[in-house]
Amino acid sequence: MRLERDKGFYEKYVKRVLDIICSLFFLVFFCWLYMIIAVIVRIKMGSPVLFKQPRPGIVKNGKETIFDMYKFRTMTDERDAVGNLLPDEDRLPMFGVLLRSTSLDELPEVFCLLRGTMSVVGPRPQLVRDMVFMSDQQRMRHTAKPGLTGLAQVKGRNAITWEKKLDWDLKYIENVSFWNDLKILFSTIGVVFKRDGITDGENATALDYGDAMLKNGNVSKDRYDTLQAEASGLIRKYEMEKNRR
Repeated sequence: MRLERDKGFYEKYVKRVLDIICSLFFLVFFCWLYMIIAVIVRIKMGSPVLFKQPRPGIVKNGKETIFDMYKFRTMTDERDAVGNLLPDEDRLPMFGVLLRSTSLDELPEVFCLLRGTMSVVGPRPQLVRDMVFMSDQQRMRHTAKPGLTGLAQVKGRNAITWEKKLDWDLKYIENVSFWNDLKILFSTIGVVFKRDGITDGENATALDYGDAMLKNGNVSKDRYDTLQAEASGLIRKYEMEKNRR
């Protein structure tokens, strides 16, 4: 399936200008906050201070792109006796929990706004290994630039099911407008202060889409393994192409 969607004037021409203005404003007035968090992360969790991860980006030529999304590091690299990483809940210190609950770990994503890989408002960029489990219809969410916040985040974040999150993303792309973006932005402020929906209620970090589907019996183990391998292949290809540039 070729992913395509008609876009209005605001999404084509105005949204990018507003993203640049917002990101520059934020960086100028909150540079002190970045420095404080970076120092504390370095002291409490070591180096690197930033966590980088490939994420599915906006569709170009009918297919999703992949870009590097940046966050402040929230987990340590603690491993067991044989060298395997410990479970998330064992590597997530209290300061990491604080960063996540206040969404301060997402501040470095503002640099993605400047680069043009993200927008202030749009479907949240999920993992590549989440993308491969999405249906063709669900992957239409990638026809909009991924955002710092989105409709799914103000409707429940990780406290709602994956299916509902993706449905809200599809509802967002039905009518991308300045006023809708403004409503989502103001609603996000309330969500952040309430600290709602950080996890799915059962795990320290929310389950990946594929893991949730496997747990609920919506995908076979063979299919799960095949799609996970596909995701790994997409990331390897992206890293190779990036190294050639």
